[in-house]
Amino acid sequence: MKTISVITPCYNEELNVGDCYEAIRQIFDNDLKGYQREHIFCDNASDDRTVEILREIAAHDPAVKVIVNARNFGPLRNTYNGVMASTGDAVLLFMPADLQDPPELLPQFVKLWEAGNEIVYGIRAVREEGRLMRGMRDAYYRVLTRFSELKVPPGVGDFQLVDRRVVEAMRHVRDAYPFMRMMTFECGGRMVGVPYTWRERKKGFSKNRASALIDQGLNGLVSFTTAPVRFGLLAGFVISAVSITYAIVNFIVGLVLYQKLAEPGILTLIVAMFFFGGVQLFFMGMIGEYVLAIYGQVREKPVVFERERVNFGPPPPSSGA
Repeated sequence: MKTISVITPCYNEELNVGDCYEAIRQIFDNDLKGYQREHIFCDNASDDRTVEILREIAAHDPAVKVIVNARNFGPLRNTYNGVMASTGDAVLLFMPADLQDPPELLPQFVKLWEAGNEIVYGIRAVREEGRLMRGMRDAYYRVLTRFSELKVPPGVGDFQLVDRRVVEAMRHVRDAYPFMRMMTFECGGRMVGVPYTWRERKKGFSKNRASALIDQGLNGLVSFTTAPVRFGLLAGFVISAVSITYAIVNFIVGLVLYQKLAEPGILTLIVAMFFFGGVQLFFMGMIGEYVLAIYGQVREKPVVFERERVNFGPPPPSSGA
């Protein structure tokens, strides 16, 4: 019997973890009867009753496993650590505790996986959120996919069912801040997308602060694109060209109307500021290319430090990155 692993990261989700567990259990009982269930909850050092509730669930259901982190390591590292601890033949990388990504798509994902697709990814075609936030997310993902060498449709998140081969390939990526939604595409394989509606949260509120979202977004840009560095490089070229043009125009005009335009030396200082500012951006962008390459090689540290595991057997191979 094949095993399907489901990974649910959580932080202060006492209102949702019970509903998430029941939703996944019922899907396996009704639609995936021929598969064994492994549901891993990864707790990011919650300070409410989340861990207590998960312990109670795990005590009555051996298919439920719990990882409790020593501190909050953020959603990306927390989820990745859970994926690396999974043992299933296929792994749903991310099943949010608040069920904003619909669990009822799991049987369809499994069917497409059984058809030979190693990566079955969800596409957030519709988002039940405010227009401003939706527009900002769409703009970010378009930039991410436009400047990445990987071909990833806009709207793809971590809600993906991947084959064990892909999980083992991800294990070899030595990255202390893993960006899984792009990492699976980097590993490659036959893949297919499924559009769906990303639902509004029903209980509680999101624990992802604006600063954390910005940090995650920058991590994706730096890890899988050269967009930030290339933007600085392009800006340096443009500003240098503008400053040179400005210098030539001011030199010509200054020969004729110098005393009428400004005191001696002012025009020279203005031109010099523009010119050297552009030159600095140019060289910073060029140096950044090398720093980016070095950074990708030397960034190495443990993904998380765990405090406790529940319903696990012997510890799996280290997932340090």
